[in-house]
Amino acid sequence: MGEALLGRLEAAVSRLEALSAGAHPSIAPRGLCDDAVSAKDPAILAFDDLVAGALGRVSMAAGKIGAEVVDMTRLVEKAFLVGKDLLIRTKQTQKPTMESMAAFLGPLNETILEANALAEGTRSSHANHLKAAAGSLAALAWIGYTGKGCGMPLPMAHVEESWQTAEFYSNKVLVEYKNKEPDHVEWAKALKELYVPNLRDYIKRFYPLGPVWQPPGNATNKAPSAPSPPASLAISSASSSQPKSGMSAVFAEIGSGKPVTQGLRKVTDDMKSKNRTDRTGVVTAEGKETRNAPSFGSTRGPAKFELQMGRKWVVENHIGNKSLIIEDCDTKQSVYAYGCKDSVLQIKGKVNNITIDKCTKVGVLFKGVVAACEIVNCNSVEVQCEGSVPTISIDNTSGCQLYLSEESLQTSITTAKSSEINALVPDASSDGDWAEHSLPQQYIHAFKDGQFTTSPVSHSGA
Repeated sequence: MGEALLGRLEAAVSRLEALSAGAHPSIAPRGLCDDAVSAKDPAILAFDDLVAGALGRVSMAAGKIGAEVVDMTRLVEKAFLVGKDLLIRTKQTQKPTMESMAAFLGPLNETILEANALAEGTRSSHANHLKAAAGSLAALAWIGYTGKGCGMPLPMAHVEESWQTAEFYSNKVLVEYKNKEPDHVEWAKALKELYVPNLRDYIKRFYPLGPVWQPPGNATNKAPSAPSPPASLAISSASSSQPKSGMSAVFAEIGSGKPVTQGLRKVTDDMKSKNRTDRTGVVTAEGKETRNAPSFGSTRGPAKFELQMGRKWVVENHIGNKSLIIEDCDTKQSVYAYGCKDSVLQIKGKVNNITIDKCTKVGVLFKGVVAACEIVNCNSVEVQCEGSVPTISIDNTSGCQLYLSEESLQTSITTAKSSEINALVPDASSDGDWAEHSLPQQYIHAFKDGQFTTSPVSHSGA
């Protein structure tokens, strides 16, 4: 990004900070945009209000926290201002081809990569804040929606799905600082509301089917051709020792000049084992995801992400991969995750059962389960159910956070040889908070009336 553009971005961020400090909420920063266009376009004026209001609330909370949270929030502000500039340009530009979309989204991609670098390059005590904010920026990629076949769901759905990944870390902030430091809780809540419902509702009102592009033949600016990507967009092992994840990897693939959907992990019909001539059903793991991964024990095998015989999803030996997504699944299929570390797995449909085996620092988010979710031989895992699950079994596991939705409160939880098990449920006394319940790991056995009776050890909150 050139010095002139950076200068205008910094000026725009400064104006946004002034707004957060008490300026009138209806006044939004213009920064990168043509004031004449902004003043006449209701959609752009509404975007200004979104930035000044919902994003201003995030900025004010960040200012109270300080440290790296302020730096990351400024990158969120910067990304939204770039997004506003892109929205203005869509109405002045013919719809780009998939090949030229990389050049169009280049400024947004650079900001997302900058945020990811900040989130991954520090061992801050605010790591969950940084990861939540950086992950949330993937939602702004809705501006690149060009219609069916572009490799992206409709804009509103894209925003909601993108936030689900960020919410995994946002929930950690809520749990860690609940009843301790309200500024952190306020920041996490404000970040969520920026996207859901505010950005989602904004899109529903003005762009439900995507951005409005200039009709062919009438554009003042033709869509940019696909030049060689700048150095900041190229995938290079020298630029980072860690593999890119999430939408940063997608944007990096876009910058390579390849079709926009190439490299995405969505499984098509021809990849399924029942339709393959070799009957393996293997979806090849991307080299960039495992190239620099550390070894996971002496018996760690190759990374796998495959549907076997149309029945069983196998996710094995992934290290540092936050973008494992199973979309095309049904209630006749099972999911087996084994030997994964520092990764996030999303299961976007209801399946028969889920088994998480020998995983460390892994998050699993799923819609629902017909039979059971089993967690075996794991360390520091977090599991969130958005629908219903009849049974959750935890065996030989140390450190497990269970996030249960309203629909899953009737689940039966069985634990054995496990410690540090916490169940988090919606707090009926507050809006959007979680109530944490520690499951007993110690018991008292007393011999009485000819038999032993067992009761859990209760700990006072003192």
